[in-house]
Amino acid sequence: MPQLLRIGPYIIYFWSNENSPLEPVHVHIAEGRASANATKLWITITGKAMICNNNSQIPERILRKLQRVIEANSEMIVEEWLVHFGEIRYYC
Repeated sequence: MPQLLRIGPYIIYFWSNENSPLEPVHVHIAEGRASANATKLWITITGKAMICNNNSQIPERILRKLQRVIEANSEMIVEEWLVHFGEIRYYC
């Protein structure tokens, strides 16, 4: 799992075994180590991060902060997605 960022105990990463066809660009967030069913945020074409689910049960206040970090780094995330997966689609 390519780790993109670490913020305190949280890692932001791609899950390498994505579905076929490839899902729109998104990241997963987990505390400690990667998990297949961690919190998922979509990255929109404008660079905003939309919460898809909070399966990791990250407290709302912390999740909002992590969302802002993802938005601030969305350009790098999209570039890394393209390098890793070879194609890109957006949720919206």
